[in-house]
Amino acid sequence: MTSTATHGTTIGTAERVNREVRLVRHPDGALAVGDLEVVPTEMPVMAPGHVLIRNLLLSVDAATRLRLDPVSPPGYLPALKPGEALAGMVIGEVVESDVEGFTPGDLVHHDLGYRDYALVDPGNQALGVAGALTRLDRELGPPELHVGLLGMTGLTAWAGLFEVASLKPDDVVWISAAAGAVGSVAAQLAKAHGCRVVGSAGSADKVAYLADSLGLDGAFNWRDGLDEPLAELAPDGIDVYFDNVGGDHLRAALDHLRPYGRVALCGAIAGYDGRPPQAPENLFAATSKDLNLRGFRAGTYADRLPEVRKNLAELWESGQLKLDLARYEGLEAAPEAVVDMLSGRTTGKCVVSLA
Repeated sequence: MTSTATHGTTIGTAERVNREVRLVRHPDGALAVGDLEVVPTEMPVMAPGHVLIRNLLLSVDAATRLRLDPVSPPGYLPALKPGEALAGMVIGEVVESDVEGFTPGDLVHHDLGYRDYALVDPGNQALGVAGALTRLDRELGPPELHVGLLGMTGLTAWAGLFEVASLKPDDVVWISAAAGAVGSVAAQLAKAHGCRVVGSAGSADKVAYLADSLGLDGAFNWRDGLDEPLAELAPDGIDVYFDNVGGDHLRAALDHLRPYGRVALCGAIAGYDGRPPQAPENLFAATSKDLNLRGFRAGTYADRLPEVRKNLAELWESGQLKLDLARYEGLEAAPEAVVDMLSGRTTGKCVVSLA
């Protein structure tokens, strides 16, 4: 039996080879490449009510790190045990299907990444509603666009700004980790909405990227300090803080937010990868200045993804949004990609090409 695969070719069942990325051991501090391994595994066998997918483009996301410790954060997805395979968002192409609405050749989005082939039950996804098997519209853009701007990355940025922070055109906005996947999209969206946008990142090259490539109104290296650059670039304070970092960044935001300011708590990478989380000592500023601090997960807004995808595609077509990729080749490069992304060595959306 043969099935449609990438670019209309056919792959015989006997020719398919599958591998997956597994957790070797819980990291002792920062994640190391040796904490993960790529191992051969059995090729999935088609089953009733399932879809067999050849994965094409893996999304490498910081949230993956939260499941690699012995215990994951309360309320989050369960921690992985050594020997278990990682899960992550991925774009793939249907090879075989026993589910109505999915046919060989369809481009799809699902959450069984970190493997070459995946057998997906649309009603039982590893990451919950956020990873539901979705057929994608090729006319909206290439797979790279769907894994970044038009995927959960774009939805996260959009939800944080508009649903959580109630962004207004005259707002002064600070985006932390603004050279990363979500941060870079959030920064561009805020600019497109008419806001004054300041971004921070962890290297001179990334600061130059924010200023020259993304065209932000101000950019600074947080390693040189937080308070002085914020006072210089936003002398009258900020209205919105899109928080990807937590820790000392959140502390600085609380000091520089104007009364009735809003904080979208998207991530806290200062407490990921073996680093102890830090709570801001000035949290009372939220009370004294009538601030609104709200955490969120993009999956909460998964039902809005079709409309958000259409809106972001239009902004991309008009040139108001761009997508920069840090691309790694082959599943064997996935452990290195995860480590590099967590250590801040990548800019834009980090992906692994699997085909």
